[in-house]
Amino acid sequence: MRRRTVLGGLVTAALVLTSAPLAASAAPPTDVLTRAVGQLRAHADHARVGAEQSFTLQNVLTDPDGTEHVRLHRYYGGLPVLGGDLVVHLGKGNTWRGTSQTLGTTPRLSRQARIDAAAAGTVALAASTATDRRVDGSQLVVDAHSGTPALAYEVVVGGVHADQTPSELHVLVDATTGAVRRTWEGIHRDGVGNTLHSGQVPVGTTLASGTYQLNDGARGGHKTYDLNGRRFGTGTIVTSTTNVFGDGTLANRATTAADAHFGAAVTWDYYKNVHGRNGIRNDGVAAYSRVHYGANYVNAFWSDSCFCMTYGDGDAAQGWRPLTSLDVAGHEMTHGVTSNTAGLVYSGESGGLNEATSDIFGTLVEFYAANANDPADYLIGEELRTSGVPLRYMDQPSKDGSSKDCWYSGIGSIDVHYSSGVGNHFFYLLAVGSGSSSYGNSPTCNGSTVTGIGNAKAGAIWYRALTRYMTSNTNYAGARTATLSAATDLYGAGSTEYATVAAAWSAVGVN
Repeated sequence: MRRRTVLGGLVTAALVLTSAPLAASAAPPTDVLTRAVGQLRAHADHARVGAEQSFTLQNVLTDPDGTEHVRLHRYYGGLPVLGGDLVVHLGKGNTWRGTSQTLGTTPRLSRQARIDAAAAGTVALAASTATDRRVDGSQLVVDAHSGTPALAYEVVVGGVHADQTPSELHVLVDATTGAVRRTWEGIHRDGVGNTLHSGQVPVGTTLASGTYQLNDGARGGHKTYDLNGRRFGTGTIVTSTTNVFGDGTLANRATTAADAHFGAAVTWDYYKNVHGRNGIRNDGVAAYSRVHYGANYVNAFWSDSCFCMTYGDGDAAQGWRPLTSLDVAGHEMTHGVTSNTAGLVYSGESGGLNEATSDIFGTLVEFYAANANDPADYLIGEELRTSGVPLRYMDQPSKDGSSKDCWYSGIGSIDVHYSSGVGNHFFYLLAVGSGSSSYGNSPTCNGSTVTGIGNAKAGAIWYRALTRYMTSNTNYAGARTATLSAATDLYGAGSTEYATVAAAWSAVGVN
């Protein structure tokens, strides 16, 4: 589990993972770990493994032919190596089939810090723009996101943004120079699609002491709570004496709660029925939802630290509805899936891929639901504004005025919600194709023509790439490699699907 807690995401994952069920594998965890590490050490140069390194198991996925994809955390002298996570691919009979990783060089460095944790905390506090800033945790790590690995403090700075969104800013402070090396936000916030309601829909409930609760026992016990305007805590679980929640209007507080609860259920069903994933962590345990966050809050966010989704009510005076539509639920819960698989860091190109992954699966959840009140499309947030203007367009992302259609060398320096346009554009081309369709009109960056392969195949390729091949620091070039590997696994290297993946990436400038 990749939780972004006060201890830092990577180390917490290593500490808690060993107690979690392993997906699609009957082999004992110690056996899988021992075999994977043994192969790593036998191929040390390829895997960039040194004697000072150790590994812990995150999860293992096993294909029908016996191939194992073993995702590991890497440590150097006991310190987490950020950007050192990798997937070891083992064929039948424990044969070596290589690795997926982004680590560029074998770490070799001193573990003696020249500044102390207090000084690093002071630097990290200054890097945050949130109010009510505080240091929530600090640990020494090896920063291997890019360039030469270096000793650093990972400091988590808590606080609140001006728009009421909580902040969990991770700041990497160089343990030698005291300079800020990198930052990323642990709260994944986004303004995406919403509707007042999804029509009359079933919601999973539990009867307790004569009162029905929004507690979905069929889906891991997913619960929905009312924060009643607060910005902290869990809130009060939403209840009804009649097992009817909401009336389709915002005058009834349970209407928004029913939307969020239904969105979580559809997202759970999509991942389970389409990809065989049993919940966000693939362990059968549900996250939870919180509605009515803050006052006129025009956003929604996923937080690893609470393992929950949170929705604002929007601001009717400014033309915003509550953020509880199907694609919002799918988007936010997918941040949790990404965190528990590839762990794409929420900055740079990996951050754009993180956001694109949530837009992609949020869209696929909307298609899966086939809800007449919110027809499926490739628009992000089309239900959010009363004007009907979407926040993002997958067919041509630049139509929103900020997102990018095509990759360029500096794309990692812009906001992740805009750099995600490259991934969104790729997926649209892969699924639908270029040119005009009932869903939009998609140009290509190289003037080529792409014929789509459909949502089912495109989604299967992206999911396999995310869960088998991408790692925390994967960039767009790495995503091309990962999706081509996934297409090879699923359809063959000489297949139309493989060729279309390659063509769609070239069509957005990723060659």
